Order: sequence, then structure tokens, then C-alpha cells
Amino acid sequence: MTVRVSVIATSSLGDRSYLATDGAVAVVVDPQRDIDRIMYLAGEQGVRITHVVETHVHNDYVSGGLDLARTTGARYLVAAADEVGFDRVPVADGDVVDVSDGLRLRVVATPGHTFHHLSYVLETTADGGWSPTGVFTGGSLLFGTTGRTDLLGQQHADELARHQHASARRLADLLPDGAQVWPTHGFGSFCSATQADAPESTIGREKQANPVFRLAAEQFATEVLAGLDAYPAYYAHMGVANAAGPGPVDLTPAARADADDLRARIAAGEWVVDLRHRRAYAGSHLAGTVSLGLDGPMSTWLGWLIDWGTPVTLLAETPEQVADAQRELARIGIDRPAAQATGEPERWVTDPAALRELPVADFPALAAAQAGHAPAGLPAPQVVLDVRLTSEWRAGHVDGAVHVPLPDLPARLAEIPAGTVWVHCGSGYRAAAATSLLANAGRDVVLIDDVFGRAEAAGVRMAPTA
Repeated sequence: MTVRVSVIATSSLGDRSYLATDGAVAVVVDPQRDIDRIMYLAGEQGVRITHVVETHVHNDYVSGGLDLARTTGARYLVAAADEVGFDRVPVADGDVVDVSDGLRLRVVATPGHTFHHLSYVLETTADGGWSPTGVFTGGSLLFGTTGRTDLLGQQHADELARHQHASARRLADLLPDGAQVWPTHGFGSFCSATQADAPESTIGREKQANPVFRLAAEQFATEVLAGLDAYPAYYAHMGVANAAGPGPVDLTPAARADADDLRARIAAGEWVVDLRHRRAYAGSHLAGTVSLGLDGPMSTWLGWLIDWGTPVTLLAETPEQVADAQRELARIGIDRPAAQATGEPERWVTDPAALRELPVADFPALAAAQAGHAPAGLPAPQVVLDVRLTSEWRAGHVDGAVHVPLPDLPARLAEIPAGTVWVHCGSGYRAAAATSLLANAGRDVVLIDDVFGRAEAAGVRMAPTA
């Protein structure tokens, strides 16, 4: 029997959901909050969703599983050991779930990412018997890596790392080398220990490429935990929401804000987020706003930076861009923007004096400034601020730079030394957010909109490596 597995990628969060079908009925694995994408795909393929399954209670997004199951009438499979506030079909290690005459799921306990994590082996009929086609591994065995094990608290991280090691090897023992591996995490999500090293994989490939099969349990635990960096603060709210049972998402347009409303919201300490590209933001923006363009992982950084529950207003060039951002934010539990405004920045003010610009530089300009020859029109840097994460900083950084990871910056603005601040990250995206926060605090700033990998070749003085 032929089975088709379709990927529903959510690149902004670094995750994948799946729709597996025999051509008539379908199973959905780890769906995101905005279930309309999945419903559309099922309709396009002409299949009926009969089962929705969760590999674990997710920490990086609000699940759409409960809503999808209720909408379609599908059975909703969740680990029996997880305490949840809704009705589900409880499943545990060894259970076999018949999906159709030629399609079934075999449940395998794979603790590690969480204590009650499950994987689901997809089996199909062949020559009168059942054979495994692949396995949905959630946050367990990923492409060239595994799910991180510290999201439930550092006190559990070492124990879960050892479980993760055993779980990966159990899957390798249970399944043939040709079985496909279909993980949820690993494509940019902070739920993975490191990022995926391939777009697809099999059990056989993982045996060759994945460190979990090369290292003994103790060494694996030590190395995995040593390599973990910070993860988004909003993760603290995702597991709680998913265990309680998320409601349907409302993607109808938010209320429109005029210039007076925007000014009042900024004055009240609310977040007004400019979704345009950072270059457009630098050219002209409403003072007091924060640059988080739709061209990057906007929802991840916004959710990480704000105090949870703070009202968020969205600014963009078009209503379609606001709608895209609203969808992204709903995936992490920011269900409704407080307001929105679209068009050009001139429409968002009553007084043109409320518009600001940001000077922009690149790494050749920083190199020139380090040599005492700041390019015309750019103030010389008294401070170079690096807002990358700690692991990035340790891999190499500008000589004399100050390091404050972007997620820490709102609480540490007062620590930035006096003088003009040139701000960089790995690409310019996070630097734009940091530059806007510093400018809102009254600092003189320059945005370095450049790729950090070009810094040394541009002549920037780098700190000696350890």
C-alpha cells in the first residue's frame, strides 16, 4: 500500500507538522495553532482527517491539535502519562492504533525531550503483513541531532539527556535502516540541541551521522548540555497552555489605530512593533517603536523580549503583512494584537517631528572607524555592542565589544557604557531590534546591517580566540 506523508513547515518557528494519508483517511502529527493550513491540505488531497496525534506537550508553540480534533471529529492521541485538562485518547508505549485497513500507528515511548515523550511508527500493509515506513519522532531523534533536554528545568536536564540517548538507540534497534525519520523540531526551533544537518533522513543515515549513536550515554549527556544556549522566555507559557487545552484561534483583523492612538499606546509603555524591513525602518519610523521585520523570526524575538501579556500593536505597509504577523503571534499564544496600522510612517503621526531615522553602517565602516576614520555622516563608535547569543560570542567576537544578548537587553539597558553605540548581531536582524530599543532609551546608535562572518575579512579587529 502507498502512503503519502506531507510536510507542513512553520519555518518562522523552525518546526514541521505532518499529514500522512493512504489516499482516503489521514493522520495529522503535531499541528500548529493555525489549523486552516492543514484543513486546506487535507481538502486539496481529498482525504478525511481521522486521527490527530501529539508526540509531546510542546514548549515552543501553542498546539492546534485539540481544535483540529474537535473541528474534524478526529481521535486525539496524547500520552496517557501527561496530565491534561481535556478529553483525549490516552496512548502509551506498545499501543497500536488502527487508522485504516492498510495504515496504523505503533506507539513507542521515547522520553528525553520530555518525560512522557512518544514517537509514532507509521506502518503499512505489504504482502499480507505490516511493515514500518517511518517514524514521527517529535523532539526525540532529529536530523543529525536530538531535542534539547533542559526545557523542564535544569534539575531534570541530565536525567532527560540520558533518557534521550536510550530513546534514540531504541528507535534504531526497532526500525530498519530504510525507515524514514520525521521530526517536529530541528529546523530553527530552540527545542533542538543543535540544528538539523539535512532536509530529510532515515534511521540508517542517523546511525552514521548523529552523535547520539557515536557517544556513550555519559559523554552524550555532558556534550549536549554543554552546548545548550538560552531559549525563549515565552516557552514558560506554552506547556501550560497546551496542557490546559488551547481554544480556537481568532485571525480576524485587529482594530485600526490612528496617530493619536499610536502615540498614547507608546506613552503607556505598550509595544508598537514595526514589521517593515530594517532598512525601511532606519529610513523613517515612528519614535518609540521596535523594529522586528517580517523577514525574520519576528514572533520568536517578540515573545522573548516582551513582558508576557503586554499589549502589542502592529505596523506594516499592507494589511496582508499584518495578517501574516498576527498568524505568527497566535502560534505562540499572543492571540490578538491590540491594534494595527498600515501604510507609510507619515500616516502614523500628526507631527512629522515624531518620525526618526537610524544611521546604518556595515563591517568595513566599523573597520575604518576602528582605525580612526569613521565614514562621513557616521558618528565614531564609543561602544560596539554585540547582541548575539552566548554560544555565538564564544565562537568569535569583535575586539573590545560589549556583549549583551538581545533577550537580556531590555533589563540591562543601563549597563551599556556611555557614548555612541554601534550595534551588530549575526545578520542585522537582531541588531535592528536592539538599536531601536536603545534609541527609545535616548541613546545615540548606529545599526550595523551586515553579516558577522564578513567582519574579519573587512578588517575588523577580532578578539583572540581561546
